[in-house]
Amino acid sequence: MAARRALHFVFKVGNRFQTARFYRDVLGMKVLRHEEFEEGCKAACNGPYDGKWSKTMVGFGPEDDHFVAELTYNYGIGDYKLGNDFMGITLASSQAVSNARKLEWPLTEVAEGVFETEAPGGYKFYLQNRSLPQSDPVLKVTLAVSDLHKSLNYWCDLLGMKIYEKDEEKQRALLGYADNQCKLELQGIKGAVEHAAAFGRIAFSCPQKELPDLEDLMKRENQKILTPLVSLDTPGKATVQVVILADPDGHEICFVGDEAFRELSKVDPEGSKLLDDAMAADKSDEWFAKHNKPKASG
Repeated sequence: MAARRALHFVFKVGNRFQTARFYRDVLGMKVLRHEEFEEGCKAACNGPYDGKWSKTMVGFGPEDDHFVAELTYNYGIGDYKLGNDFMGITLASSQAVSNARKLEWPLTEVAEGVFETEAPGGYKFYLQNRSLPQSDPVLKVTLAVSDLHKSLNYWCDLLGMKIYEKDEEKQRALLGYADNQCKLELQGIKGAVEHAAAFGRIAFSCPQKELPDLEDLMKRENQKILTPLVSLDTPGKATVQVVILADPDGHEICFVGDEAFRELSKVDPEGSKLLDDAMAADKSDEWFAKHNKPKASG
């Protein structure tokens, strides 16, 4: 399992302008690559939508060694109803705290030196007012679970994650594939995990040869496979193989073949310009405003 690594979390976004401002100007992330698509993804990367959409990868550094955010935008959809499934991303960056204050982006101190803020759409981020000397500032992704013991069996016994911390009293556990990678925090909640329309997806890579074995394991264990092993084409780029799973609470998990993904995910120096050009060409906000109509909800 040492060859597995945490890649990104997928967010559906309704307002690209405000979202780009948050990730670039508040968090201080860079646009790593941007792509426009005319129809929905075979692996439902953009959710259950068939129309035109875009994907923007943002992070503090290259995807080879940083955990990043994948921002998917479905044209014509202005917002998505939030569930209780995604509980936040924690990162260490005194610069992000400083940026938020300067831009008057709302911050709430929830613990000493830890500030809660929200990305457009209501997604929570926790900013630690300190900076790491090196490595990736993104520390962990926190997801809600209804039965911590059951979830640990799934993530550790089936997916091979290591437990870094565990607190039975607080019903939380910190998992990961390697010390220097972004961790997955599972937080027990009372009641069911609701995903609503904004549900995201967490992605990991593994050697491509492991994907069929992973799929077979899930079949043998009677676990949910949302998308059986499939090849995804990106014009002019590497074709990657993925299998999409769901854990006991329905959190979507994408495993992608590492070798092709490293090829696909190279930083595009034009990424930021491509995003800006796409936003400038998207006149949907103006059209809806002119006709005094709200954009659709996801």
